[in-house]
Amino acid sequence: MHGTDDLIEYGTRRWLVVTGVMLATLLQVLDATIVNVALPTIQGNLGANFDDGAWIVTGYIIAAVIVIPLTPWLQQLLGRRTYYVSAIVGFTITSALCGFATSLHQLIFFRVLQGLCGGGLIATGQAIMRDTFPPRQLGLSQALTSLGAIVGPSIGPTLGGVLTDTLSWNWIFFVNIVPGIISALLCAALLRDPARTERPSLDGVGLALMAIGLGSLQYVLDEGERYDWFNNGTIVRIAALAICALAAFVYWELRVVERPIVDLRILRHNRVVAVGCLLAMTLAFSLFGGVILAPQFQQNLLNFTATLSGLSILTRALGIMVMTFVTLALLNRFKVRPQVLLGIGFVIVSIANFLTARVSTTQSVFGTFVFPLVLGGVGFGMLFVPLSVAVLSSVRGPDTQKATSLLSLCQQLGGSISTAVLVTLLDRRGAFHQDILAARVTLANPAVQRALQEHAPLALIAGIVQQQAATMAFADAFFFLGAVTLVLTPLVFFLRAPRGTSVPAVGAIAME
Repeated sequence: MHGTDDLIEYGTRRWLVVTGVMLATLLQVLDATIVNVALPTIQGNLGANFDDGAWIVTGYIIAAVIVIPLTPWLQQLLGRRTYYVSAIVGFTITSALCGFATSLHQLIFFRVLQGLCGGGLIATGQAIMRDTFPPRQLGLSQALTSLGAIVGPSIGPTLGGVLTDTLSWNWIFFVNIVPGIISALLCAALLRDPARTERPSLDGVGLALMAIGLGSLQYVLDEGERYDWFNNGTIVRIAALAICALAAFVYWELRVVERPIVDLRILRHNRVVAVGCLLAMTLAFSLFGGVILAPQFQQNLLNFTATLSGLSILTRALGIMVMTFVTLALLNRFKVRPQVLLGIGFVIVSIANFLTARVSTTQSVFGTFVFPLVLGGVGFGMLFVPLSVAVLSSVRGPDTQKATSLLSLCQQLGGSISTAVLVTLLDRRGAFHQDILAARVTLANPAVQRALQEHAPLALIAGIVQQQAATMAFADAFFFLGAVTLVLTPLVFFLRAPRGTSVPAVGAIAME
């Protein structure tokens, strides 16, 4: 076992560790998005209906959400290296099993196992990167961590479409095998374990309450719109179960058990971590909301190809990558406070969403979205590193893994909440606009008279109304994203580091 300072790596060894961790992070994030585009093909090949096939995604997310907050406890139990390498190996093996699945039930089962293995990879990787670099390069370590988290959602839909169209849906899982093997070998050979404070006891009640609460919550978020939310008895019962289980879990962990399986006390004792979790949820809400909205709008209403739609996401990702390293320089060379960068970044993201809402029409082309996409990339590039630096500079020792796990959980929940809210918003606003537009399609309307005189079929007129209504709904959704981000921006003012804590310098990207 090693102290924190003993875990710092130098030279080639450091960059091999970075490679192993970034590959693992990329695999987990990539797999959360790559399946969506191939889902219709998988359902057709395995003879599944839409509701059953959706569990290929839902089962994975529920399993991952349950595991994320458990990672500090699992690392204390097994040791960080053993847990991390085992998770990578398990993720790689279950990826292969998913690719070889011959029935829907097999695929769902293996996807659940894959989620259990992959859930803690991002949080653990973030903590490893923090310990691998010296404190003065905390910003650099988190910038490198963010690259994997950025690239995955950006290339996932496009890569999934290409693999499904050119090879088969099985390859969206087989593509994980070689990177997974490389990552596991590098991490097994090079990672060193931090000192364990004590062997943890099993908090069975807390584990059960957390699994029931988070699992039920994730189910409601994923399936609510499909079953008309609280007009469905099953959704109401599961939502009530989620609220009761999570309330009991919080009470149990804070007030009853002496050695909790998830230490929520860090949120009470460290305001930076608590506020950071809220900001992480806001960041994920806007980031994944854009990833959800843009491809659907572009492909379904503007007839973009999957490749062209993927390029639009990559355009924003390039902006994020460039601005991430500009942000590093602002933190290090110009000593700009993380709170300032976060505030500016959230405002820019809001403006980018407002601009996207304004230019979203049925006549939009790829070039229409370039400026809002690049602007949004600049904004997001100013968020991840300052947020990570502010939070991780406020914790030490075992609290590091607790903080990264909670940040990862909040990002996952933020993405899930964003999906649920936006899908519902699109449905409701689409119906709203369609009712208003349809009411204007009367014989007294000159445009309708001209269309009928030109022998335009009624089905064509109805299609135009539906298309316009859907376009207006997407514009409303982008505006909503911008408004939520802007309203929550003042939270950055509560993100003050504890006294005596300074933001570490970034350092240069150089082998020492």
